[in-house]
Amino acid sequence: MLNQLKLLVANLSRRQIAILASVTALMVGGLSFLILRNRDRDYQPVYRGLAPEDAAQIVEKLKESNVEYRLADNGATILVHSARVAEIRLLLAGNGLPKSGRLGFELFDKTNFGATDFAEQVNYRRALEGELERSIASLQEVEQARVHLTFAKDSVFTESRQPAKASVLLKLKSGAELSRKNVQAIEHLVANAVQGLHPENVSIVDMRGNLLSRHRLGGGSEEEYKQHYLEYRQKMEKALLANIYSTLEPVLGADHFRAGVSVEVDFSSGEQSEETFDPDRSVMVSQQRSEETSAPQLPSGVPGTASSLPRPTSRPGSSSSTVSRRTENISYQTSRTVRRTKFPDGTIRRISVSAILDQNVRWEGTGSKARRILEPPSEETLKKVRDLIAGAVGYNPERGDQIFVQSLPFESTLKANPAPADSGVGGKPAAGATPLGRWLAERHFAPEQQTLVVLGAALVLLLLAGGAFSLWRQRRKSRAVAAVDLAQELPPGPGPLPAVPAADDSRQTLQAAPGEVAALSEAKKEDADARAEAELLRSIRPPELTTKKAEVLLKHITEQAKREPATTAQLLRSWLAEKDRR
Repeated sequence: MLNQLKLLVANLSRRQIAILASVTALMVGGLSFLILRNRDRDYQPVYRGLAPEDAAQIVEKLKESNVEYRLADNGATILVHSARVAEIRLLLAGNGLPKSGRLGFELFDKTNFGATDFAEQVNYRRALEGELERSIASLQEVEQARVHLTFAKDSVFTESRQPAKASVLLKLKSGAELSRKNVQAIEHLVANAVQGLHPENVSIVDMRGNLLSRHRLGGGSEEEYKQHYLEYRQKMEKALLANIYSTLEPVLGADHFRAGVSVEVDFSSGEQSEETFDPDRSVMVSQQRSEETSAPQLPSGVPGTASSLPRPTSRPGSSSSTVSRRTENISYQTSRTVRRTKFPDGTIRRISVSAILDQNVRWEGTGSKARRILEPPSEETLKKVRDLIAGAVGYNPERGDQIFVQSLPFESTLKANPAPADSGVGGKPAAGATPLGRWLAERHFAPEQQTLVVLGAALVLLLLAGGAFSLWRQRRKSRAVAAVDLAQELPPGPGPLPAVPAADDSRQTLQAAPGEVAALSEAKKEDADARAEAELLRSIRPPELTTKKAEVLLKHITEQAKREPATTAQLLRSWLAEKDRR
C-alpha cells in the first residue's frame, strides 16, 4: 500500500501536487472553521437587550463564578453554554441581576436612619421613576424607557405654585409604532402614578426626537394643531361617506353613483352660564321674627325691723311694669334658573352632501343606425335617494345641512358600445348568444372587457398549440438522431436492417425492398422512414482509415505496457474508476 502511494506521488506532476496540497489545506481549514463555529453555536443567550450597567454587573459575577461566556450585540446580549442557561439565570436572579435599568422601591429595603428629609424625597422620586420605567418597558412596542418627574411645588402664594410635570423618553422596537391610543394610555399611566399630575402635563418623545403627545393646551405648535384638526375633519367625512355607500350600493350598484361629503367643524370650546328669573313665581326666601312682652311687678320682701337694718336679708319690692315687643320680617324672591353649559371642540357646524346618479342607456336600431337614448332616473327615485342620504348622515335642517342629488350620464355610459343584434332586452344575452358571451355577460363584463377576455383565451390556445407542435418536432428529431446512431453502429455491406425500437416498444425486421415498405400500415410509416434513412446513411458511410501515426503510437503503448505492467495497471484502474464516477 505504501509502495503504491509512493508510486502514485512519483507519477504526479508539480501542478498536480500543488493542487492536491491546496485542496488539502482548504479541507483542513474548512473543518477547523466548522468545528469552531459549531462550538460557538452551542452558546445560547441568557439575557438580551441589557443596559450597560446591568451587563457589567453580570459579566463581573460570571467571572467570579468561573463561567465561560460570550458577548454579542455590542455587549447587550450575554451568551453561555446551552447546558447551563437555566443554572446561570437562577444564579443571577439570586444576586438580584439584572436590575432592569434604574432601581425601584427596593431603594428603601435598607433603612438609613441618618438620611435627611431632602435625601428621602430624592430617593422617593428615583424609586418612582424606576417603577414607571419598568411598567412602560413591559409594553409590547417599547424596548426601553426613561422617565423624569417633577413634583408639584406648593406655596401660600398662588403665583408661586407649580404643577407636577413628567417627561418620558421611549425607545421602540424595530418596526414598532405607537398609535394615538397607546400614547394616551402611557400619559394616563404616568399621571395616575404621581400625585397632582395631569395627563396634559406629560410629554412623550421617542429616540428620534418626535413628539408623540399633542395636547390641546400647550405643548404643541400651531401647525400641529391645524394638522390634528384636519385629520379629525377628514376622519368624520370618511365615516359619513362610508355610511352613504353602504346604504346606496345594494340599491343602485357600486358603479352607478358617486357621492361626496363636506363637514364644517367648530373647534372652538368654552363655557356658557345662563340665569333666568320667572316673575310669575315667587317664593319666601327668609323670615325673621322678634317678640318682647311688658307686665307689672308686685311688691316683695319681708316688712318689719329686719328690712330696716343696714344689711337686710330682703327688701320690699317696688311695683313696676315689663315692656313686650314683637318684630317679624319676611323676604320674598322670584324663582330663577341657572345653567352652565360647556361646549367641547370638534362639534359639527354644517354637513353638505352631493350625489350623482348614472343614467340608463337604451339603444334603438341596429348596426350603423343604432341610436343611443339616455333615460334619467325619475323624480321619485331621486327623492328616495335623498331621503336615504339624509338618514345616513343625520340630516339636520336647523343646522343648515345641505343635500344635492343630481342625475348625469357617466363617461363609461357614454362610451358604451351598442348592444349586439342578438342580445336581449336590458343587456341580457339572448338564447342565440355564444356560451362564452352569456357567461361573461352574467358576470357583468363590459363589451370591451369581453373582447379582452376572448383575445386572451385565443392567445392561450395559440401558445398551447405552438407548444404541442414544438414537442412533436422535438420527438421526430430525436427519432431521426436515433436512426443516425443506429446507422453508424451497423456493419458495412448490404443486407436486411436490424430491428429498431418502435413507438410501442415492439421490434420488427424491415427489409430494404420497397414492396415490403408499402405493405406496412399507416401507424408504422414513421418507423419505416427512420429505417430507410438509416439504410441510406449506412450505404454512404466512408470506410475507416488507419494512419501510420496511429500504428506507431499503438506499438509504443504496447511496449511500454510490457516494460512497466504495474504502472499500466494502475493507469487502467484510475480510468475505470473515473468512468464509474461518471
